[in-house]
Amino acid sequence: MFIRFVIHSNDIDSGRRQGLFQALGELETQGLLLEHEVERYCELRDWFRKNLRKPKSFTRSSKPHAKKVALSWFKDTATQHISMMHGMAQVLAAHDVMVEVLRSERPGYVVYEDEFQVAAEPFNETLT
Repeated sequence: MFIRFVIHSNDIDSGRRQGLFQALGELETQGLLLEHEVERYCELRDWFRKNLRKPKSFTRSSKPHAKKVALSWFKDTATQHISMMHGMAQVLAAHDVMVEVLRSERPGYVVYEDEFQVAAEPFNETLT
């Protein structure tokens, strides 16, 4: 089982629902987070930077400027990572941003995989 955290706004690049890192980054850039929320967001972001690799690929294409359409999903065994994502969801909830947790057995064409996550170009039937 794979798990993805999303909000209802679409990402400009993928056209799919935006993930929590982007959503919180936008709130921070717009100056909408309170001081303690900025501290919490930075703490969570830094934890992920230390404990989760950035996927090396977001596309199946070998073309150098191919559109990056793969989406990141956590493996259900990445329990600590998933717990930290719930912390990010709490910060968003304080700003009335609704977070949905998607679950899928088939996230799409996997273009990257490590111990905690996959990046996959979604199938047509994949809920994103």
